[in-house]
Amino acid sequence: MNTLLITATEESTGKTAIALALATIARDRGQSVGYMKPKGTRLQSNVGKTLDEDPMLARELLELDAEMHELEPVVYSPTFIDGAIRGQEDPDELRQQVKTQFDALATDRDTMIVEGGGSLSTGGIVGLTDPEVAELLDAKAVLVADYTQPGDIDSLLGAIDQLGDRLAGVIFNRISESAFEELDSDVIPFLESRGVEVFGAVPQEQRLAGVTIEDLAAELGADILTDTPTDAYVERFLVGAMGGDEALRYFRRARNAAAITGGDRSDIHTAALEASGVKCLILTGGHRPSSAILGRAEEANTPILQINTDTLTAVERAESVVRSGRTRDAETVETMAGLLTERVDLDALLGAVGED
Repeated sequence: MNTLLITATEESTGKTAIALALATIARDRGQSVGYMKPKGTRLQSNVGKTLDEDPMLARELLELDAEMHELEPVVYSPTFIDGAIRGQEDPDELRQQVKTQFDALATDRDTMIVEGGGSLSTGGIVGLTDPEVAELLDAKAVLVADYTQPGDIDSLLGAIDQLGDRLAGVIFNRISESAFEELDSDVIPFLESRGVEVFGAVPQEQRLAGVTIEDLAAELGADILTDTPTDAYVERFLVGAMGGDEALRYFRRARNAAAITGGDRSDIHTAALEASGVKCLILTGGHRPSSAILGRAEEANTPILQINTDTLTAVERAESVVRSGRTRDAETVETMAGLLTERVDLDALLGAVGED
């Protein structure tokens, strides 16, 4: 049996979409494929109720006959971490629990896809970092990494060193058009000269990088004050806390952004509505904007969302929605599978797990 651990240099690099896409590709190639996520890290509350949709989606896509606690045996919540620090969790027992569940899930499978934690080092308190999980499950690791500038390679090399002989190779994900040339001409040859296999580089895809305004509103519990389309994607957030003229210059540099500001800041609202890169306004504090602002937003086809929280809380919640990848669904996995098929050496990747 072949076992692949999909891990990443940091959080929110797209490893979930890649893990599930690889699983479906292997299945479509005629293999019997299993899935496991040893550490649940997408949490709804500190006491350990998971928000982790990844195992549920894997169970649906791969038609797995397994319970959630089998697919995700350790809920890595703040409460769990506190208990582990106080000695209330036994690392040896947890490791045995993960191994036992894995062995059961892997029965009669050709390939097992194991999804890593939030980052490479998540789980260190109980001896379940991704490198330690790879060793425990005798897995080869695929390291998913972003790349925007040469300095990013430092953290990548550190992760490569931690994985050691367990590393199968690297997939670069969400690469912008401007970064591709440098990656191809300099970075990949540099890594290959050090004996690191690079399976490929996946371009940035808007459907995978952001969240629709409609989904964002639903996740924030926001009221939509305008009758405008809400299918545009938001990838980043800008806080409007300056004067109107400065805000206009600030917003005009934006692309696929949501502007977050107080509902009583009409000067900021006006500036945001004049910037083509601002796709929606999120107004905080429960203040309703003037009818003039609402009318201007309708004319500009820019939705206005209203929430009752303060601006700082709104920013934290909105960024959490984008980071957590709430757009994960069967369509997301299908999109990633297409990108991997076009851009990644799947024969080398899926074959690497059986090599010594």
